[in-house]
Amino acid sequence: MEIKWLEDFVSLANTRSFSKSAVERHVTQSAFSRRIQQLEQWLGVPLVDRSTYPTTLTAEGRRFRETAEEVLRLIYVERSQLRSGRAQGQGAITISTLHTLSISFFPGWLKRVEEGFGPINARLITDNFHDSIRVFAEGDCDFLLTYEHPRIPVLLDPERFPSLDLGGDRMIPVSAPLDDGRPRHQLPGAKDRPVPFLAYAPETFLGKLVSVMVAEQGDGLNLAHIYENPMAEALKVMAMTGRGVAWLPESAVKTELAAGTLTVVGAAATIDMRIKIYRSMEKVRPTVERLWKYLRERTPVAAVA
Repeated sequence: MEIKWLEDFVSLANTRSFSKSAVERHVTQSAFSRRIQQLEQWLGVPLVDRSTYPTTLTAEGRRFRETAEEVLRLIYVERSQLRSGRAQGQGAITISTLHTLSISFFPGWLKRVEEGFGPINARLITDNFHDSIRVFAEGDCDFLLTYEHPRIPVLLDPERFPSLDLGGDRMIPVSAPLDDGRPRHQLPGAKDRPVPFLAYAPETFLGKLVSVMVAEQGDGLNLAHIYENPMAEALKVMAMTGRGVAWLPESAVKTELAAGTLTVVGAAATIDMRIKIYRSMEKVRPTVERLWKYLRERTPVAAVA
């Protein structure tokens, strides 16, 4: 049993559509359907009547829906209370963020902030794009630190969750170099010799962003999908071993580009994105208020949303 199976089932009970719930849960429809089937196998009964449209629940499904909703409610309440008690007891500021930002951006940003604000007791909760937003919106964190792009917006109420723009980053295609410094893999590939492509998992923010760019390029890039991983750091290592081309945040590969262990390929296929921090207006602890005031005073007016 996995909690996400219960979340999937409750979503399906609400939308009555596999396709809509797959979008809501940020997975492919086939993956979503498999997870519902896994829940049914675990319970030993069918929960969904697949012969009807819109999708309806079986008698067992209707009964189990109440149980699933109550279990999730109790788990979320208990988690929120545990995290809140721990954070308040330690005076920590909790930040929900993406795995990549926690490595490539957060340490340097925190150091710069502390130089003016003073020491910060920070606790990071790292997850994928969808879950990091959900954890923040459910009140488990003081701040959300995330990438943002017009094609993949963060759908949060600006009255409840105001934001500040902390700067930009961009996704760049990189490859390991040959001995003479030229890229081992170059873009675009040829139809009879496509470029090996190191891809993100589709439910991640960076995966969605790269997929949009690749789709807009049509067949012009000639990529051969040979490897998938949700972690930018994992793709970076694969690219450094010469396995293929990966799109990575420039902030995550500065050291490797300077050292010559990675090189940029296909400079035209870059993707600009922003780094934003959101706060919850429901979090009014003194430390949170002081930090937000400090950040606002050092952020241009045009960057405040």
